[in-house]
Amino acid sequence: MTTNILLFPFADYWWLYGLFTLFVLGMLALDLGVFHRQAHEVSVKEAAVWSVVWISLAMLFCVGFWQYAHYKLPAYPPLLAELAAKGITGADAASAAAKLADQSTLEFLTGFVVEKALSVDNIFIFVVVFSYFAIPAKYQHRVLFYGILGALLFRILFISIGAALMQFHWVILLFGAFLILTGIKILFAPEKPLEPEKNPLIRLLKKIVPVTATLEGDKFFLRKAGILHATPLFVCLCFLELTDIVFAVDSVPAIFAITKEPLIVFTSNIFAILGLRALFFLLAGVMHKFRFLKYGLGIILIFVGLKMVWLNEAFGGKFPVSWSLGIIGSILAVSVVGSLVIPCRRRSYV
Repeated sequence: MTTNILLFPFADYWWLYGLFTLFVLGMLALDLGVFHRQAHEVSVKEAAVWSVVWISLAMLFCVGFWQYAHYKLPAYPPLLAELAAKGITGADAASAAAKLADQSTLEFLTGFVVEKALSVDNIFIFVVVFSYFAIPAKYQHRVLFYGILGALLFRILFISIGAALMQFHWVILLFGAFLILTGIKILFAPEKPLEPEKNPLIRLLKKIVPVTATLEGDKFFLRKAGILHATPLFVCLCFLELTDIVFAVDSVPAIFAITKEPLIVFTSNIFAILGLRALFFLLAGVMHKFRFLKYGLGIILIFVGLKMVWLNEAFGGKFPVSWSLGIIGSILAVSVVGSLVIPCRRRSYV
């Protein structure tokens, strides 16, 4: 079922945005201030535990969101008014509202899966960047912590802009076409090595502030002879932030292809990002084995792009979200299983 109104508008749910943001900041403070106060190499066991924690929190939120949607939507006046205008009242209206609550919950789950899948591509970049800057394993969590914090801020900005732009049909078509082209590029374009030293923003940074030749422990900045210097750790952080902005250009439109609700886009995107550090430490050593994963991600981008430019309209305004979840899950499963079954050489990054 489709609706022309936002079911969870910011004006009515600003308090939920605020509580969710406070929850995220609290978890990040607990993560860095308690569990990772001392720099150390994150073990696979520790990463697995944290991966389970972040995914479990996302699923608990999903269940809570489902219960709240079933409580709120059957009594939401704008929705009841729209249904009444269509001749749907009484028990039929309550049933339609319940279906929309189920659909919204599936949209959150599908958005989370899509963002989680697309974030895997970030891990390839993390491996390359940490290797390029020779960042010891015990400092990598600190870099990723602040990198994820910056990513959260940029995602909030992109989601806010996207929510405003997605009101225009031509923007939806433009984003859809962009996702299709990006997916095709992933499938067929040869991979290029990363060259941070040629990045214009990194070169500008080095002109603004001097950079030390070596790492200085876990410090991002220090003073030498009274002059503030950045360390390679900070340069690495800046490059990771730049690459995340590039990935956000793909991921934010992709989730808007799943749902038009900014609240769902915001929460599912943030939950996916929060678990990215743990996922990196869990999979970094075996990422080279998933040779077909990038093709799966390319196909997913093409699929969500097709949803925006064609499939939604072809299915009466909304491609079934349960079908989307099944298709995306199947693509991921095939690409992962195929990578493990078919042997390959170690992936080369340079």
